[in-house]
Amino acid sequence: MKKLRKVIAIALIFTMILPLGACGDSSPDAMTPHSKTGLYFDTVITITLYGNASKANKRLKETFRQAEYYENLLSNTVKGSDVSKINNANGQYVKVHKDTLEALEAAVKYSEQSDGVFDLTVGDLSDLWDFKNNTGTVPDRQALNQALEHIDYRNVEINGDRVRLKDPDAKIDLGGIAKGFIADKMKAKLEKMGAKSGIINLGGNVLLIGKRPDKTAYTVGVQRPFSDDGTALFTIKACDTSVVTSGTYQRYFEKNGRIYHHILNLQTGYPYNNGLDSVTIITKQSTEADALSTTVFCMGLDKGLAYVNSLNGVEAVFVKTDGTIVKSDNVDKEYQFKELK
Repeated sequence: MKKLRKVIAIALIFTMILPLGACGDSSPDAMTPHSKTGLYFDTVITITLYGNASKANKRLKETFRQAEYYENLLSNTVKGSDVSKINNANGQYVKVHKDTLEALEAAVKYSEQSDGVFDLTVGDLSDLWDFKNNTGTVPDRQALNQALEHIDYRNVEINGDRVRLKDPDAKIDLGGIAKGFIADKMKAKLEKMGAKSGIINLGGNVLLIGKRPDKTAYTVGVQRPFSDDGTALFTIKACDTSVVTSGTYQRYFEKNGRIYHHILNLQTGYPYNNGLDSVTIITKQSTEADALSTTVFCMGLDKGLAYVNSLNGVEAVFVKTDGTIVKSDNVDKEYQFKELK
Protein backbone atom coordinates (compact mmCIF):
# COMPACT_ATOMS: atom_id res chain seq x y z
CA MET A 1 0.00 0.00 0.00
CA LYS A 2 2.91 2.35 0.78
CA LYS A 3 4.31 1.72 -2.71
CA LEU A 4 0.93 2.45 -4.33
CA ARG A 5 0.59 5.72 -2.38
CA LYS A 6 4.00 6.76 -3.65
CA VAL A 7 3.04 5.95 -7.24
CA ILE A 8 -0.13 8.01 -6.88
CA ALA A 9 1.85 10.94 -5.46
CA ILE A 10 4.24 10.79 -8.41
CA ALA A 11 1.33 10.69 -10.85
CA LEU A 12 -0.50 13.60 -9.27
CA ILE A 13 2.40 16.03 -9.20
CA PHE A 14 2.54 15.96 -12.98
CA THR A 15 -0.96 17.39 -13.27
CA MET A 16 -0.79 20.62 -11.31
CA ILE A 17 -3.21 22.75 -13.31
CA LEU A 18 -2.98 26.39 -12.30
CA PRO A 19 -4.90 29.37 -13.77
CA LEU A 20 -2.70 31.81 -15.71
CA GLY A 21 -5.16 34.47 -16.69
CA ALA A 22 -8.77 35.22 -17.49
CA CYS A 23 -9.59 35.12 -21.16
CA GLY A 24 -11.42 32.86 -23.58
CA ASP A 25 -14.29 30.68 -22.38
CA SER A 26 -14.20 30.78 -18.59
CA SER A 27 -17.85 29.80 -18.06
CA PRO A 28 -18.42 27.35 -15.18
CA ASP A 29 -19.41 24.51 -17.51
CA ALA A 30 -16.40 24.94 -19.80
CA MET A 31 -13.96 25.17 -16.88
CA THR A 32 -15.31 22.13 -15.01
CA PRO A 33 -12.78 19.27 -15.00
CA HIS A 34 -13.93 15.66 -15.30
CA SER A 35 -11.38 12.99 -14.37
CA LYS A 36 -11.09 9.23 -14.36
CA THR A 37 -8.29 7.19 -12.75
CA GLY A 38 -7.28 3.57 -13.19
CA LEU A 39 -4.36 1.15 -12.91
CA TYR A 40 -2.78 0.22 -16.23
CA PHE A 41 0.77 -0.40 -17.45
CA ASP A 42 1.78 -1.10 -13.82
CA THR A 43 1.06 2.48 -12.85
CA VAL A 44 -1.74 4.87 -11.94
CA ILE A 45 -3.15 6.75 -14.93
CA THR A 46 -5.46 9.76 -14.84
CA ILE A 47 -7.28 11.46 -17.72
CA THR A 48 -8.85 14.88 -17.18
CA LEU A 49 -11.16 16.57 -19.67
CA TYR A 50 -12.97 19.90 -19.48
CA GLY A 51 -16.48 20.90 -20.49
CA ASN A 52 -19.86 19.23 -20.71
CA ALA A 53 -20.10 16.34 -18.23
CA SER A 54 -21.96 13.95 -20.54
CA LYS A 55 -19.55 14.42 -23.42
CA ALA A 56 -16.51 14.28 -21.16
CA ASN A 57 -17.62 11.05 -19.50
CA LYS A 58 -18.28 9.43 -22.87
CA ARG A 59 -14.80 10.40 -24.03
CA LEU A 60 -13.22 9.19 -20.79
CA LYS A 61 -14.91 5.83 -21.15
CA GLU A 62 -13.51 5.45 -24.66
CA THR A 63 -10.03 6.49 -23.53
CA PHE A 64 -9.93 3.84 -20.81
CA ARG A 65 -11.14 1.28 -23.32
CA GLN A 66 -8.06 2.24 -25.32
CA ALA A 67 -5.85 1.78 -22.27
CA GLU A 68 -7.04 -1.80 -21.87
CA TYR A 69 -6.73 -2.46 -25.60
CA TYR A 70 -3.13 -1.27 -25.83
CA GLU A 71 -2.08 -3.00 -22.62
CA ASN A 72 -3.37 -6.27 -24.07
CA LEU A 73 -1.30 -5.69 -27.22
CA LEU A 74 1.97 -4.20 -26.00
CA SER A 75 2.65 -5.49 -22.48
CA ASN A 76 5.26 -8.24 -22.31
CA THR A 77 3.72 -9.42 -19.02
CA VAL A 78 0.17 -9.91 -20.34
CA LYS A 79 -0.30 -13.48 -21.51
CA GLY A 80 -1.51 -13.56 -25.09
CA SER A 81 -0.41 -10.01 -25.98
CA ASP A 82 1.28 -9.51 -29.33
CA VAL A 83 4.60 -8.76 -27.62
CA SER A 84 4.34 -11.86 -25.42
CA LYS A 85 3.61 -13.99 -28.49
CA ILE A 86 6.71 -12.68 -30.24
CA ASN A 87 8.85 -13.28 -27.15
CA ASN A 88 7.58 -16.87 -26.81
CA ALA A 89 7.66 -17.81 -30.51
CA ASN A 90 11.16 -19.34 -30.41
CA GLY A 91 12.30 -17.19 -33.32
CA GLN A 92 9.26 -17.85 -35.53
CA TYR A 93 7.19 -15.12 -37.18
CA VAL A 94 4.09 -13.86 -35.38
CA LYS A 95 1.31 -11.93 -37.10
CA VAL A 96 0.57 -8.75 -35.11
CA HIS A 97 -2.03 -5.98 -35.06
CA LYS A 98 -1.26 -2.81 -37.00
CA ASP A 99 -0.99 -0.81 -33.74
CA THR A 100 1.59 -3.24 -32.40
CA LEU A 101 3.51 -2.97 -35.63
CA GLU A 102 3.50 0.82 -35.40
CA ALA A 103 4.78 0.74 -31.80
CA LEU A 104 7.52 -1.76 -32.67
CA GLU A 105 8.63 0.28 -35.69
CA ALA A 106 8.87 3.38 -33.50
CA ALA A 107 10.89 1.49 -30.88
CA VAL A 108 13.26 0.14 -33.53
CA LYS A 109 13.67 3.65 -34.97
CA TYR A 110 14.69 5.14 -31.61
CA SER A 111 16.97 2.16 -30.93
CA GLU A 112 18.73 2.83 -34.23
CA GLN A 113 18.95 6.58 -33.68
CA SER A 114 20.52 6.07 -30.24
CA ASP A 115 22.97 3.41 -31.47
CA GLY A 116 21.45 0.97 -29.00
CA VAL A 117 21.57 3.20 -25.92
CA PHE A 118 17.80 2.77 -26.05
CA ASP A 119 16.99 -0.83 -27.03
CA LEU A 120 13.60 -2.53 -27.16
CA THR A 121 15.15 -5.99 -26.58
CA VAL A 122 16.04 -5.18 -22.96
CA GLY A 123 13.40 -7.59 -21.62
CA ASP A 124 15.62 -10.28 -20.07
CA LEU A 125 17.76 -7.71 -18.26
CA SER A 126 14.69 -5.87 -16.93
CA ASP A 127 13.23 -9.15 -15.69
CA LEU A 128 16.38 -9.95 -13.73
CA TRP A 129 16.12 -6.71 -11.75
CA ASP A 130 12.35 -7.15 -11.24
CA PHE A 131 11.62 -3.50 -10.52
CA LYS A 132 7.97 -4.20 -11.33
CA ASN A 133 7.60 -6.13 -8.07
CA ASN A 134 10.44 -4.26 -6.36
CA THR A 135 11.81 -7.44 -4.75
CA GLY A 136 15.19 -5.87 -4.03
CA THR A 137 17.00 -8.45 -6.14
CA VAL A 138 20.55 -7.68 -7.29
CA PRO A 139 21.29 -10.22 -10.07
CA ASP A 140 24.59 -12.08 -10.07
CA ARG A 141 27.22 -11.19 -12.63
CA GLN A 142 26.84 -14.39 -14.64
CA ALA A 143 23.10 -13.84 -15.09
CA LEU A 144 23.68 -10.24 -16.14
CA ASN A 145 26.29 -11.25 -18.71
CA GLN A 146 23.96 -13.84 -20.17
CA ALA A 147 21.11 -11.31 -20.47
CA LEU A 148 23.37 -8.71 -22.07
CA GLU A 149 24.32 -11.16 -24.82
CA HIS A 150 20.74 -11.11 -26.12
CA ILE A 151 20.16 -7.32 -26.18
CA ASP A 152 20.33 -6.16 -29.79
CA TYR A 153 17.50 -4.32 -31.53
CA ARG A 154 18.78 -5.69 -34.87
CA ASN A 155 17.33 -9.07 -33.83
CA VAL A 156 13.83 -7.66 -34.39
CA GLU A 157 12.80 -8.60 -37.93
CA ILE A 158 9.65 -7.10 -39.42
CA ASN A 159 8.14 -8.52 -42.60
CA GLY A 160 4.82 -6.94 -43.50
CA ASP A 161 2.51 -7.55 -40.54
CA ARG A 162 4.70 -10.33 -39.15
CA VAL A 163 7.45 -9.97 -36.57
CA ARG A 164 10.08 -12.32 -35.20
CA LEU A 165 13.19 -12.32 -33.05
CA LYS A 166 16.16 -13.71 -34.95
CA ASP A 167 17.68 -14.53 -31.56
CA PRO A 168 15.08 -16.80 -29.88
CA ASP A 169 16.50 -15.89 -26.47
CA ALA A 170 16.01 -12.14 -26.97
CA LYS A 171 13.01 -10.49 -25.32
CA ILE A 172 11.13 -7.34 -26.27
CA ASP A 173 10.10 -4.87 -23.57
CA LEU A 174 8.36 -1.70 -24.79
CA GLY A 175 8.36 -0.07 -21.35
CA GLY A 176 10.61 2.72 -22.60
CA ILE A 177 8.17 3.90 -25.24
CA ALA A 178 4.73 2.32 -24.75
CA LYS A 179 3.17 4.95 -22.52
CA GLY A 180 4.21 7.75 -24.85
CA PHE A 181 2.89 5.86 -27.85
CA ILE A 182 -0.42 5.15 -26.11
CA ALA A 183 -0.77 8.76 -24.95
CA ASP A 184 -0.43 9.97 -28.54
CA LYS A 185 -3.11 7.49 -29.64
CA MET A 186 -5.42 8.61 -26.84
CA LYS A 187 -4.99 12.26 -27.74
CA ALA A 188 -5.73 11.63 -31.41
CA LYS A 189 -8.91 9.76 -30.48
CA LEU A 190 -10.06 12.40 -28.00
CA GLU A 191 -9.54 15.22 -30.50
CA LYS A 192 -11.46 13.22 -33.11
CA MET A 193 -14.31 12.97 -30.58
CA GLY A 194 -14.25 16.75 -30.10
CA ALA A 195 -12.11 17.25 -27.00
CA LYS A 196 -10.42 20.67 -26.96
CA SER A 197 -8.84 20.79 -23.50
CA GLY A 198 -7.46 18.10 -21.21
CA ILE A 199 -4.56 16.28 -19.61
CA ILE A 200 -3.49 12.71 -20.32
CA ASN A 201 -1.29 11.48 -17.46
CA LEU A 202 0.01 7.95 -17.85
CA GLY A 203 1.97 7.59 -14.64
CA GLY A 204 3.93 10.79 -15.08
CA ASN A 205 4.01 10.72 -18.89
CA VAL A 206 1.96 13.85 -19.47
CA LEU A 207 0.38 14.93 -22.75
CA LEU A 208 -1.60 18.16 -22.85
CA ILE A 209 -4.59 18.61 -25.16
CA GLY A 210 -4.71 22.13 -26.53
CA LYS A 211 -4.98 24.96 -24.02
CA ARG A 212 -7.10 25.37 -20.92
CA PRO A 213 -10.70 26.34 -21.71
CA ASP A 214 -9.89 29.99 -20.85
CA LYS A 215 -7.16 29.89 -23.56
CA THR A 216 -4.32 30.03 -21.03
CA ALA A 217 -1.45 27.58 -20.62
CA TYR A 218 -1.35 24.63 -18.25
CA THR A 219 1.21 24.62 -15.47
CA VAL A 220 2.90 21.23 -15.16
CA GLY A 221 4.88 20.40 -12.04
CA VAL A 222 7.73 17.88 -12.09
CA GLN A 223 8.54 16.00 -8.91
CA ARG A 224 11.49 16.70 -6.67
CA PRO A 225 13.59 13.48 -6.78
CA PHE A 226 12.93 11.08 -3.90
CA SER A 227 10.17 13.27 -2.47
CA ASP A 228 7.72 10.85 -0.84
CA ASP A 229 4.83 13.33 -0.93
CA GLY A 230 5.34 14.31 -4.57
CA THR A 231 6.56 17.85 -3.90
CA ALA A 232 7.36 19.68 -7.14
CA LEU A 233 10.91 20.77 -7.90
CA PHE A 234 9.98 22.97 -10.84
CA THR A 235 7.08 23.93 -13.08
CA ILE A 236 6.71 24.84 -16.72
CA LYS A 237 3.86 26.49 -18.60
CA ALA A 238 2.83 24.69 -21.77
CA CYS A 239 0.03 23.98 -24.25
CA ASP A 240 -0.52 21.05 -26.59
CA THR A 241 2.77 19.52 -25.46
CA SER A 242 4.17 16.36 -23.87
CA VAL A 243 6.26 16.39 -20.68
CA VAL A 244 7.98 13.10 -19.81
CA THR A 245 10.52 12.44 -17.06
CA SER A 246 12.91 9.52 -16.59
CA GLY A 247 14.20 9.52 -13.03
CA THR A 248 16.14 7.31 -10.65
CA TYR A 249 13.43 7.81 -8.01
CA GLN A 250 10.55 6.37 -10.05
CA ARG A 251 11.40 2.69 -9.55
CA TYR A 252 14.21 1.79 -7.20
CA PHE A 253 15.24 -0.11 -4.10
CA GLU A 254 17.99 0.37 -1.54
CA LYS A 255 20.30 -2.43 -0.45
CA ASN A 256 23.43 -2.29 1.68
CA GLY A 257 23.37 1.49 1.57
CA ARG A 258 23.20 1.68 -2.22
CA ILE A 259 20.29 2.75 -4.41
CA TYR A 260 19.50 0.58 -7.43
CA HIS A 261 17.16 2.19 -9.96
CA HIS A 262 15.43 1.03 -13.14
CA ILE A 263 17.42 2.93 -15.79
CA LEU A 264 19.91 0.26 -16.81
CA ASN A 265 23.24 0.57 -18.58
CA LEU A 266 23.09 -1.90 -21.46
CA GLN A 267 26.87 -2.25 -21.43
CA THR A 268 27.23 -3.27 -17.76
CA GLY A 269 23.77 -4.50 -16.83
CA TYR A 270 23.70 -2.28 -13.75
CA PRO A 271 21.80 0.98 -13.16
CA TYR A 272 23.49 4.11 -14.45
CA ASN A 273 25.59 6.10 -12.01
CA ASN A 274 26.21 9.23 -14.06
CA GLY A 275 25.47 12.06 -11.64
CA LEU A 276 21.84 12.52 -12.76
CA ASP A 277 18.62 12.03 -10.83
CA SER A 278 16.26 12.85 -13.69
CA VAL A 279 15.80 14.10 -17.22
CA THR A 280 12.57 15.74 -18.35
CA ILE A 281 11.89 15.99 -22.08
CA ILE A 282 9.43 18.55 -23.47
CA THR A 283 8.22 18.14 -27.04
CA LYS A 284 5.02 17.78 -29.04
CA GLN A 285 4.82 14.01 -29.46
CA SER A 286 4.72 11.84 -26.35
CA THR A 287 6.24 8.85 -28.16
CA GLU A 288 9.34 10.93 -28.88
CA ALA A 289 9.40 12.41 -25.38
CA ASP A 290 9.19 8.96 -23.81
CA ALA A 291 12.02 7.46 -25.87
CA LEU A 292 14.23 10.53 -25.57
CA SER A 293 13.83 10.85 -21.80
CA THR A 294 15.48 7.44 -21.39
CA THR A 295 18.04 7.94 -24.15
CA VAL A 296 19.17 11.36 -22.97
CA PHE A 297 19.41 10.22 -19.34
CA CYS A 298 21.66 7.36 -20.46
CA MET A 299 23.88 9.74 -22.43
CA GLY A 300 24.66 11.74 -19.30
CA LEU A 301 24.61 15.50 -18.86
CA ASP A 302 27.21 16.70 -21.37
CA LYS A 303 26.37 14.42 -24.29
CA GLY A 304 22.64 14.49 -23.53
CA LEU A 305 22.50 18.28 -23.40
CA ALA A 306 24.42 18.62 -26.66
CA TYR A 307 22.13 16.07 -28.30
CA VAL A 308 18.93 17.81 -27.20
CA ASN A 309 20.27 21.19 -28.35
CA SER A 310 20.84 19.67 -31.80
CA LEU A 311 17.18 18.64 -32.14
CA ASN A 312 14.37 20.86 -33.41
CA GLY A 313 11.37 21.28 -31.13
CA VAL A 314 12.85 19.33 -28.22
CA GLU A 315 13.87 20.76 -24.84
CA ALA A 316 15.17 19.12 -21.66
CA VAL A 317 15.62 19.78 -17.96
CA PHE A 318 18.37 17.82 -16.20
CA VAL A 319 18.45 17.37 -12.41
CA LYS A 320 21.85 16.38 -11.04
CA THR A 321 22.28 14.27 -7.91
CA ASP A 322 23.49 17.36 -6.04
CA GLY A 323 20.21 19.12 -6.86
CA THR A 324 21.61 21.37 -9.59
CA ILE A 325 19.22 22.03 -12.50
CA VAL A 326 20.57 22.34 -16.05
CA LYS A 327 18.31 23.38 -18.94
CA SER A 328 18.59 23.10 -22.70
CA ASP A 329 18.85 26.29 -24.75
CA ASN A 330 15.21 27.33 -25.15
CA VAL A 331 13.42 26.07 -22.02
CA ASP A 332 13.00 29.52 -20.48
CA LYS A 333 11.99 31.09 -23.79
CA GLU A 334 9.43 28.45 -24.75
CA TYR A 335 8.00 27.22 -21.45
CA GLN A 336 8.40 29.81 -18.67
CA PHE A 337 10.40 27.58 -16.36
CA LYS A 338 10.13 28.18 -12.59
CA GLU A 339 12.18 26.44 -9.92
CA LEU A 340 10.35 25.96 -6.62
CA LYS A 341 12.25 26.40 -3.37
